[in-house]
Amino acid sequence: MTLWLTAILVWMAAGGRVGRVLVKPATTARVAIVVAVAAVALGATVAVPEIALAIDNLLPRGLHNALLSQGVLVSAWILFVTATSVVASAAWPVVSRQNLRQVAMVIYTIGLVAIAINLAWSTTFGWLIVTLGSVFIVITGLRNLDWTTLGRGIAIYTAGTAFVAVLAILEIRRAFIDAPRTAAGQPAWAWPAWEIASLLIAFGAVWIVVELWVKAHLLLRQIRPLHRTMIGRFPEVVAHEQTSSSTQLKASDQVAQIMDALYLQSGGGVELIAAGAPPASPFERADRVAEWARNPLGDIVIDARWIAPPAGISPRGWVQTIARAFDATTAVPVRN
Repeated sequence: MTLWLTAILVWMAAGGRVGRVLVKPATTARVAIVVAVAAVALGATVAVPEIALAIDNLLPRGLHNALLSQGVLVSAWILFVTATSVVASAAWPVVSRQNLRQVAMVIYTIGLVAIAINLAWSTTFGWLIVTLGSVFIVITGLRNLDWTTLGRGIAIYTAGTAFVAVLAILEIRRAFIDAPRTAAGQPAWAWPAWEIASLLIAFGAVWIVVELWVKAHLLLRQIRPLHRTMIGRFPEVVAHEQTSSSTQLKASDQVAQIMDALYLQSGGGVELIAAGAPPASPFERADRVAEWARNPLGDIVIDARWIAPPAGISPRGWVQTIARAFDATTAVPVRN
């Protein structure tokens, strides 16, 4: 059951990458990621015993005493390291955007030749190619790690690929040491480990999409009270033709609407002497803007200088800071 679930989850990740290619330019790297994740999904599918048995039955029994499903499985992982190597090669300084397509064609050609040799001759050779390709991918991934959304995705993807390298080495060991003592046709020794590797790769491939969606969803929850208040006063900032198709776009639209409404409430760019210069502390500044946003008829005076994001803070981060302060300015109920 877990094998079926793994295959479904990896195919979902492949579908997510296809959707990303459809909404953004289909660059060589983006197409390669689609191919890589689809190859992992194929490998996870062939790992299901029922699927493997159906593939094996396509060959006459006893043909070279080999299993077709094993060859297809190894070919899927060769295709994975081939496509991922295309993406990894783009991260090296010697490969430019202009010659990436030519480099990709060479890598794909080598991968297809390796798949042909794997199917016609030896799956052990195929596992060797998987090992070498995985090592190259891991080295490249480690060189490009950083604490960003992309960096975290690369880290997860690289961890899954490192897992593949270890498992491929163990498969080679199994072929030379354990094969004589193992009945022909037995599955690999550690399918659960292959499931973990497949899921890590699939999760790393869609990490950017997932993290951006989660951040946008949390942002929408944080700014909802402030957004409702400001839109209630200035409904004209909402364009009637705005139909956000995703959570990220909806969050961006609402941030822009809040900024526009705050700007209108401040007088539309007029500098007021009574407002004074904004303080250096963004939190102190956000507290005053939030209190003014909740009670514009109070004693606090704000102009456009206070509304503009402080240096080093994006409009989204600035609205998020104001929204937190806005929630904190909720009036405390008076006790009788």
